[in-house]
Amino acid sequence: MSTTGNDIAVGSEKIIENKEECTSCEQNNVDNITDDINSVAMLDNISICAACGKEGNSDNMNNCNKCKMVKYCNAACKKKHRSKHKKACERRVAELHDEKLFKEPPPQEECPICLQILPPAEKTIVESCCGKRICNGCIFAMQISEGKDLCAFCRTPNAKTDEEHIKRTKKLMDKGNAEAHYMLAGCYARGMKGLPQDWAKAIELLLKAGELGSAVAYFNLGCSYVIGEGIDKEKAEHYWELAAMGGDIDARYYLGREDYRTGNHQRAMKHWIISAKAGHKESLEIVKKGFMKGLVTKDEYANTLRAYHERQKEMKSDQRDKAVASGLFRNNT
Repeated sequence: MSTTGNDIAVGSEKIIENKEECTSCEQNNVDNITDDINSVAMLDNISICAACGKEGNSDNMNNCNKCKMVKYCNAACKKKHRSKHKKACERRVAELHDEKLFKEPPPQEECPICLQILPPAEKTIVESCCGKRICNGCIFAMQISEGKDLCAFCRTPNAKTDEEHIKRTKKLMDKGNAEAHYMLAGCYARGMKGLPQDWAKAIELLLKAGELGSAVAYFNLGCSYVIGEGIDKEKAEHYWELAAMGGDIDARYYLGREDYRTGNHQRAMKHWIISAKAGHKESLEIVKKGFMKGLVTKDEYANTLRAYHERQKEMKSDQRDKAVASGLFRNNT
């Protein structure tokens, strides 16, 4: 006997109409189950005010703006509880900051041509035509080829004058290029490429470059606060931390020095282990000394040493060695 679509519809209506009479299935409990689920969901969204203990909807309560650990039913309760919560709040804020500071750093930048990890900044160049940071090996290869007056990446003829170089750099800046901001900051800091020496302008450009993603700009910005008349160690450490979180190993090394100087030796070693693994020679030497003093375990030192040598291999090439030996390497930054 066949069943039509209408028969099914009618049958369904009969089931719905008679669900209270059904004793052999769970149909009668559908509404109750749904109500229970909704009740649990509501309970999950209930929080208790840390000051007065009053319950409220989490979405409508005030969070502690710093640690995010506690909630308040209103601003008055938040203000009233501030003195009691202060120590726990500061402790949690410090914990969150360290979690961010010591997490795995981002991958180090590669040369856009040979795709090897870039060597230290002094062995690279930022081209003013395309804004790419290129390793000395690839620049050397272009210099000894027939197209030696061209950019190694985009093949644009190199700038012939300082004015042309600055013009190109500013054009890149208009496009939001972080390297261009960093380049021009260097020119103002040293009074190069026909620009006057202007520290205030250099700092402004370094800050913008850092905001656009340049970790080395943040590092140099930090350094600007430990030289000259505007010494401010708190600002220096702040920008070094931003640089370190962005992957700058020199900034990480400097943070280690500051922590060691203030007696926080274990924290300093954590910084140096990270920078040593990224290929920083001075950091590796300090980690070795830390191992000899018992500040670093045998496994930590072995892992750091292994990672350091692996990173050195990733940055090494015959072409880069020839660039260093040739003495032809130029730096336009």
